[in-house]
Amino acid sequence: MCVSASQDGKLIVWDTITTNKVSAIPLKSSWVMTCSYAPSGNMVACGGLDNMCSIYNLKGKDGNVKVMRELAGHTGYLSCCRFVNDSEIITSSGDCTCVMWDIETGTEKTVFAGHLGDCMSLAVSPDFNMFISGACDFTAKLWDIRDGTCRQTFGGHESDINSIGFFPNGNAVITGSDDASCKLYDMRADQELMTYQDSSIMCGVTSLAPSRSGRLLLAGYDDFNVNIWDTLKAERVGVLAGHDNRVSCIGVSTDGMACCTGSWDSFLKIWN
Repeated sequence: MCVSASQDGKLIVWDTITTNKVSAIPLKSSWVMTCSYAPSGNMVACGGLDNMCSIYNLKGKDGNVKVMRELAGHTGYLSCCRFVNDSEIITSSGDCTCVMWDIETGTEKTVFAGHLGDCMSLAVSPDFNMFISGACDFTAKLWDIRDGTCRQTFGGHESDINSIGFFPNGNAVITGSDDASCKLYDMRADQELMTYQDSSIMCGVTSLAPSRSGRLLLAGYDDFNVNIWDTLKAERVGVLAGHDNRVSCIGVSTDGMACCTGSWDSFLKIWN
């Protein structure tokens, strides 16, 4: 299954093998910027310029998908949302903060403040104890979900960080920026290990995802392509070309056998 949100005002849950739509959910606000699937598969969430995170229960009693919660509290647009579990979700916003919410009560549990620019992206660690956020202050911050503190700050980019993710083993962080580079930071060494860039690539990174092993890094760019990097050698080892507009998101399947890219050309493409 995969979930996608579009400014046609629909949130769609897809069966990626048959390409059938499992659910098409009409949104109150079509200005949507992010969507996410709960790890359990029971819920999806989305948000955008309405400054709100809307949670939908896919496993309703009568089979209808309806809004379960609307989490309002941010004073800026919602740039990203990621579930921790079925009762907690973290959102990042243009108000420079990230917030962890209690889905049951619809209230803010923890506010993570410290960025000096719009928070553009977040990712939850594999053990669900930490999350990382990337922002327009050119830095990434590692936060402890348990006590609400910022544990590490990673600098080095020369422009906004648009996309962020964890290395599959949870010991490193990958970032993608408008400065046309991706970077790998080691959390234990607290420093940058690798930069992925090429003099022929002049445009920003919009989205990224590591392969299941972490050996490959898939990164989407403003030039409509997805470049595949070897994370150890920092060499470009492939290109996924086929979209007719900027690639806005990338997701890798849990078994690591395929990835899905979404683009401003209004198509989702599955690559294996």
